Amino acid sequence: MNNKFYLILSALAVAGFFSAACTPADNDTDDPGVIENFLVDPKVSVPVNENWVFDKRPALVLHVENPNGVPVLVYASLRISTDMGKVVTDPMLQKEVEAPALGSIDITFTTNYDLDPGIYKAATFVDNRTVKLFNFAVNPLDIKSPPDKLDDFDSFWNDARNQLPELNENNVTVIEIAKKSNSNCKVYFVEIPSVPDGLDGDPVIVRGYYLEPQDGKKHPVIMHFQGYDTQPNPPKMSCPSGNSGNYAEFYLSHRGQYINSRPASKRDDGIEKDFENIYGDWFAFNFGNRDGYYYRGAFMDCVQAVRFMATRETSDMSNLFAEGSSQGGALCYAAAALSDYPFTAIAPNVAFLGDFPDYFRIVDWPASTAKQNKGSMTDDQMYAFLSYFDTKNLATRISCAVYATSGLQDQTCPPHTNVAPFNNLKSTDKEMHFYPEMTHDYPPGWTTAIMKYFKDRIN
Repeated sequence: MNNKFYLILSALAVAGFFSAACTPADNDTDDPGVIENFLVDPKVSVPVNENWVFDKRPALVLHVENPNGVPVLVYASLRISTDMGKVVTDPMLQKEVEAPALGSIDITFTTNYDLDPGIYKAATFVDNRTVKLFNFAVNPLDIKSPPDKLDDFDSFWNDARNQLPELNENNVTVIEIAKKSNSNCKVYFVEIPSVPDGLDGDPVIVRGYYLEPQDGKKHPVIMHFQGYDTQPNPPKMSCPSGNSGNYAEFYLSHRGQYINSRPASKRDDGIEKDFENIYGDWFAFNFGNRDGYYYRGAFMDCVQAVRFMATRETSDMSNLFAEGSSQGGALCYAAAALSDYPFTAIAPNVAFLGDFPDYFRIVDWPASTAKQNKGSMTDDQMYAFLSYFDTKNLATRISCAVYATSGLQDQTCPPHTNVAPFNNLKSTDKEMHFYPEMTHDYPPGWTTAIMKYFKDRIN
């Protein structure tokens, strides 16, 4: 990636919108041909160069166009801070510019020192008013998010995996959904047992949709993992339809979410079974109890879903892939780190659950939920608990190919938290793609891109 980066800010002044009340008293001029005031309510555009990924010292340019017939004095400033709020430039770098009539001018801001690798917030001002806020990155693949896993991290997950029930014809339900199937690919409703919500109790039943090719041959396997579900009134859920049959696919609904949180009337699979979420807010469920925490169970649901696919005759487990966004991206990391079967490649988009200590300093949620549910735990104890479920720690167990994506303007799973697991991967075949204007979303062409990435890595 070419990290040399220049960012241009464009501010278009609205004709006639100037106010003498905005003129600073110490900048009066006797020149009647100059409007002595700030631009009011400018329009701002931010052309993207180099994906807003800088190399050490960014140069930021405020481009001002003056549509008036007389020169205008413009007072502009820039503030740069880290994604955790520490200001790294003087908060008001003021520039006075006499813009030419009916013309334009660039006001260039540069730092007089290199910036450390990181995600930064830029705030541009005209007339001391914020006209544009945005994030940019400086050498993001050099950001350090050191693993903080405890000594029993591996044994904890080995014990969890050993608690999974063995799958057999007596505890697995597979029902064809005829209206979704075609001659190339049948679609099935599947129920499988997973670990209890703790060290005791009955297995939790989780569900999914399985797409099975019908040509009798073995096919690469794709696991689809879901983002954070909607509550308390989730929308109707669609079941996938049969496709060309080139892949064996499984769409997992992990515990308490998707199929497991909807009655039959809110699914279009035709299976007359009603289900409801018994977990409440999933991130808060059994918070602080590592053996009963929601994500211990959810991660094991992913492992068990992979085991289910291994029981199917059409599954080529030597070509195993996974994709998912947000929570689904975190589940990609979890599956690749904890599965019995090595993954060939995974594609996590805007992944959740990364680098909790920094995550909680950057945005409010899920920090707010954690603090409401931590009880008597100190912050250190809380982070020690969360370290078992942190994707930056899971990443240290992953060596498969990884195609990761991040939105620089994401305020739900900020880019810092996406980079954390990526930079801790053991993988040598890995790609991180930044989308400068994307928030918490899918990038354009994402499905096409990851399917090509998977296809290029089929053994």
